[in-house]
Amino acid sequence: MSDAAIKKATDHFAGLIQEQLDRIKTMKEQDDWTDYASLKPVTIGICWGDGIGKIISDHAQRVLEHMLKEEVAAGRVEFRAIEGLTIENRAKHNKAIPDDVLEEIKKCHVILKGPTTTPQDGDEWPNIESANVAMRRELDLFANVRPVKIPAEGINWCFFRENTEGAYVLGSRGVNVGDDLSVDFKVITEQGAERIIRMAFEYARKNGLKKVTAVTKSNVIKTTDGRFSRVAKRVAEEYKQYGIEQDEWYIDIMTAKLIDPERRSDFQVITLPNLYGDIITDEAAQLQGGVGTAGSANIGKKWAMFEAIHGSAPRMVKEGRDIYADPSSMIRAAAMLIRHIGFPERADQLDMALEVCGQFEKKLSITGRDNGATGEEFTRYLLDWVENSALENKWKECVGV
Repeated sequence: MSDAAIKKATDHFAGLIQEQLDRIKTMKEQDDWTDYASLKPVTIGICWGDGIGKIISDHAQRVLEHMLKEEVAAGRVEFRAIEGLTIENRAKHNKAIPDDVLEEIKKCHVILKGPTTTPQDGDEWPNIESANVAMRRELDLFANVRPVKIPAEGINWCFFRENTEGAYVLGSRGVNVGDDLSVDFKVITEQGAERIIRMAFEYARKNGLKKVTAVTKSNVIKTTDGRFSRVAKRVAEEYKQYGIEQDEWYIDIMTAKLIDPERRSDFQVITLPNLYGDIITDEAAQLQGGVGTAGSANIGKKWAMFEAIHGSAPRMVKEGRDIYADPSSMIRAAAMLIRHIGFPERADQLDMALEVCGQFEKKLSITGRDNGATGEEFTRYLLDWVENSALENKWKECVGV
């Protein structure tokens, strides 16, 4: 290997280090959280995305508009359509998020975003960065919050996945050194780890929960995961006064314990770095009924974005099955959005309807194929339950309250 190749790689690494030091400085200077109660109107941007995103986002938007119709009529909430976050437009501009689209996104306070296609090397598309990763970075959406509930099995988990660091922050910025060596980079900062861990503990405190679990591989990944582990232990000291216990599990055994019926109901709030969170929340969602049933919040101090946890499923579109895509994930994300902007009672109403329709009554089954219900049929079924005066009693009957 030539000295020139090594010099090129080390110069590249030096530039990345400087970027991360600049990012730390920005985190230290951040403003306070957005006060949605003071906004009139709260602007909700809708990005439909790619593949099945175009269909399930439409269903979720209809539900969202129904749940907030009084606020829209009173001028407290408005909706704004954001075009251009499609793979075709992103490929045309060779950018994860084209500049004009990002400008429109930043004019909104919260975003409901459909799944977007992320190309990989060898695709028909340019190998551009994930739109999700870019949006999380550009809006500093550092907290990926993913709840999973299975009341019949005593499961009520809330995952706090760090969103702007870890193995993803420089995922498209690795370096090939000569012909034989490829290196990627993982980043954990003191500030980034603390804010996601503190958010997890605050959630536990506000909801009367007594355990926060940090998930790492700090026994092997000693520098970055080691920092995340140390910060979790440090922050935990502040919350002992609230009776909150903190423990740590390694990611490999944690994936096993989530499917262990003897242990899984012990977990409550779980906080973890980016890559681990991406993987383990898909596993958790599968237990709930599949990745099509789980929503996700991406929260920063100024903006927030809500989405499904799954991808754009181009195969379903190619096979003509997109009308059978399950909109539950996007509708759960809509419920999280409603809660985030200050309407928890309506979010609870929607969550109860989703659990009754998806986990208990199941008069309509979504299979992703023509032997099941369409997304349109499921959405109408759900809205019928939202408007049903017996919803809360039915939910209590189902969960045994």
